Amino acid sequence: MIQKKLEIVYKPFDKATRVPPGTTLFSAAHWIGLPIDSTCGGRGTCGKCKVQVLEGGAEVTTADRKQLRAVELEGGWRLSCQAKVYQDTTVTVPELLRVPKAATMGVNRLVLLDPNVRKVFVELSEPSLEDQRSDLERLRDALTAEGFDMKADLRHLRTLPVVLRDAGFKVTAVLGGDQLIAVEPGDQREASYGVAVDLGTTTVVGTLMNLKTGMAEAVRSTLNGQAPFGADVISRISHGMQGDEAKAELRDTVLRTINTILSELYESASVSRDRVYEMVIVGNATMLHLLLGIDATPISMMPFTPAFADPLYLRALDVGIDIHPGGYVQTLPVIGAYVGADIVAGVMATGLAREDKMRVFVDVGTNGEIVLGSVKRVLCTAAPAGPAFEGSQIRCGMRATEGAIEGVTLSDHVELQVIGGDIVPRGICGSGLVDTVAQLRLAGLLDVGGKMRSREEVPEHPLSDRLITVDGVRAFLLAENVYLTQRDVRELQFGKGSIATGIKVLMDVMGVSAADLDEVLLGGSFGSYLNPESAKIIGLVPAVDLDRILSVGNTAGEGAKMALLSFRERQVAFELPDKVEYVELSGRSDFNDSFVSVLQFPELEVVR
Repeated sequence: MIQKKLEIVYKPFDKATRVPPGTTLFSAAHWIGLPIDSTCGGRGTCGKCKVQVLEGGAEVTTADRKQLRAVELEGGWRLSCQAKVYQDTTVTVPELLRVPKAATMGVNRLVLLDPNVRKVFVELSEPSLEDQRSDLERLRDALTAEGFDMKADLRHLRTLPVVLRDAGFKVTAVLGGDQLIAVEPGDQREASYGVAVDLGTTTVVGTLMNLKTGMAEAVRSTLNGQAPFGADVISRISHGMQGDEAKAELRDTVLRTINTILSELYESASVSRDRVYEMVIVGNATMLHLLLGIDATPISMMPFTPAFADPLYLRALDVGIDIHPGGYVQTLPVIGAYVGADIVAGVMATGLAREDKMRVFVDVGTNGEIVLGSVKRVLCTAAPAGPAFEGSQIRCGMRATEGAIEGVTLSDHVELQVIGGDIVPRGICGSGLVDTVAQLRLAGLLDVGGKMRSREEVPEHPLSDRLITVDGVRAFLLAENVYLTQRDVRELQFGKGSIATGIKVLMDVMGVSAADLDEVLLGGSFGSYLNPESAKIIGLVPAVDLDRILSVGNTAGEGAKMALLSFRERQVAFELPDKVEYVELSGRSDFNDSFVSVLQFPELEVVR
C-alpha cells in the first residue's frame, strides 16, 4: 500500500514538496535543493537548522529544549533535523548565515559540501586544582560548545593524555559524525581526505577526494581480484559455500584489491593514509557481504534474503581497510538482494527520485537493475540478463580490454573500433556485440526474429562473403578469427529480452508508455560505452527519440562521492529504500508473456 504523502511549504521561498509521513523538515528541504544551515550533520547538536512552523505541527523534542529558548519554542521554532511531519506543514526558513560551498557532481547535480568528517580546532584550558576535569571531559565540553557530540573509545584514551600535553592543549579533533576518529596536535583543519569506492563484480574503482574542496585528487581502477572465482555473483557465492576457508579467501582477495588501489591513490596524490578518515563504498549486496566476510548463500536462493540491508558505519580496522586506523567505512543501503547500494548511489547521482521528469535508469550487466519513476513515485527491479553483455558465453567474446572490438559500422564494408587503437582484433566485448547485432539488422542480414541470413540467401549483398559457417552454425566474420555466431545472437536476445521485460513490467505497473518517458538513462561501466542507437535498434530500451537516451557513466561511483562529500546526500541515500518500491519479477504471472513479447527485435520502421 502506498503511503499518502504530505505537503511541506517553505517560506519565504514558496518552495513545496510532498513527502511520506515521518520525514524530517531538514531532509525534505534538501530533497528539493533548499539548503538549511547545519554544522553537526543533522544530529540536533548545533542548533543552526531551526525553522518556524507556521501551519501544521511538530512535536517538541529533547534536542529542541536543549538548543532553543522557551520563547522560541512557544513561537513554533523547531530544529528541522529533528522535526518529523505527520500532517501538511508550512514553515519559515531563516536566511543562511553562511553560503555553503557546492560542487557539481553526478549527472549535473549541485552538491553542498558538508562532509560527515569534521575537523574542529579547539584551544583547551589546561588542568588546574580549580579545574580537575578529565582530559576526555575537557575535550568533550569544548566540542559541545562548538555544536558537536563526541563518542570516544579506549584507543583514544590511551593516546589522549600525551597528545594534549605535547600540543599545549591546542588540538584538532577529527569526527566522523559523532565518532571521534583522531586527536591531532595543532591546527590540522586543512588536510582532510576520504575515498569513494565502487566495488563492482568485475571492476573496482577508487577515488581519493579532498573533503575541503570537493575535488578528486586521484582515481584508480582494476579488475576485482575475485574474478578467478567466477564472473558473476552466483559463482562467487558458490565458491563461498565450500566452507569458511573459501569465504575467507573471497574476503581477503577483495581486500587486497581495495588496499592496493588505496596505496596507488596515496602515492599518486602524495597524501598520507593518516589524513584519509573515511571511505564510502557501494556495490551489490553480494559484493558487500563478501567484503565483510558475511555468508551470502541466502541471497542465491529463494526468497533471496541478505543478512543486512541497512547502511553500516564500521571501523576501518575491523573491516581491514587501509585508511586512518581510527577511520570508518560507510556502506549505503540496499533495496533488495539484487538491487544493491550501487543502484541506490545511481539514483542519487541521477536525481531520478527528486525531479518531476519520468525517467528509466538501467544498469546493464549480468544482472540488469532497472529503476523507473520521478519524485512522485519510484519503482525498481532486477532482471537476470546473463553474461552476454560482459562478453562471456559469446564464441569470440572477451572483456573490454586491449584488442576487443567495441564498436562496429557496416556499409559496403566493415569498420571496426578496437580498444587499444590500430591493433589486431582479438575478440568482441559487450558494446561491440550490441553494435554488431544492431548493424546486422540495419544491413538486412538479421531478421526480426534474430535469424541470420546465409550467403546463399543474399548473394548480391556487398557483405555476403562475410556470412560464413562455423561448426555448422551460421556466423558473420568481423575480422580474422573473430566472428559473431547465430548462437551469440540468441544469447544477446535472451539478455536484452530479460532487461526489456523488466522495463516493460515496471512501465505497466506505473501505468506509463514510451511516450511518457522524458529520458532513458544508461548507467554502469557497460552502459557508458553502449551506443544509444544500437540499444534502441535491438530493443534493449523503449522506443523513444535518440536524444532522450543518455549514457550517464559510472553513477555508482558518482553517488559514492556525493555521499562522501555531503552528509545531506548520505541521508537521502539512507531514505531511498523507503521511497522506492521493489517489484519482484520472478513472482509475476505476466513475466513470461512480457518476455516473449520483447524477445524479437523491433521493426526497423519503429526504430527509425
